[in-house]
Amino acid sequence: MNSFEGCAFRFRTLLTGGNRMSAAYIFDVEGTLIDCVTETLQCWSETLAGFGIAVPSAHLQLMSGMDGDEMLATLVPSLDEMTRKQIRTKQGELYRTVYLPRVRAFPGVRALFATIRSQGCRIALATDCQKDELERYRSLMDADDFIDAIACGDEVSKGKPDPCLVELALGHLGGTPAVFATMIGDTPFDAQAARSAGVAAWGTLGGGHTRSSLIDAGCSAVVSSVADFERYFWRDRREKPRAGSASAHH
Repeated sequence: MNSFEGCAFRFRTLLTGGNRMSAAYIFDVEGTLIDCVTETLQCWSETLAGFGIAVPSAHLQLMSGMDGDEMLATLVPSLDEMTRKQIRTKQGELYRTVYLPRVRAFPGVRALFATIRSQGCRIALATDCQKDELERYRSLMDADDFIDAIACGDEVSKGKPDPCLVELALGHLGGTPAVFATMIGDTPFDAQAARSAGVAAWGTLGGGHTRSSLIDAGCSAVVSSVADFERYFWRDRREKPRAGSASAHH
């Protein structure tokens, strides 16, 4: 039994309802680890307004986390491919210049990653963002020493809900079988990508999507913020205190 299988076997009943604990955890970044959805939506609204396009903020929120080109084609079907590309380019430039410096990491990311690694499991990032944006996010999270692999938007032709980013992350993890992996994200599109890749899906409410929409998309667990997942990984350790200690305190 290799380390991936061993981790999944040891903790397979960790979650209520019999869900297994995986050998690898694949994290979305924007809205899951980084608190940036408000800034991203404002940026999209400002960019679209510059092209004379008014989209209600509620509609943008529903599309948050979707591949940018697919989002534009869904929101404004009359746009041709060239115009959609121009809008995406302008949005990226505006976001990097004005909005990216404002974002912050959600609390507890480093602690969660440390706990996952302490259980012998591996960690990957699977994000639609570009490499320069990801560099900023990684500096905010301060958790590079716990990250085993990264699949970035620069490496694929389509973002979520297409499963290619999740599949790429599995490949970068050395071909970890999908059955031994869980994707953690903040949007239904993360969950859809995960399920299409054969990976389990968990969700957080950090991106503004509703609990019901995440569950409907395939999430088997939904919490308020990513740090709340830490209790799942500590539950087994609380039940089995280290030898020589009267109890375990967390």
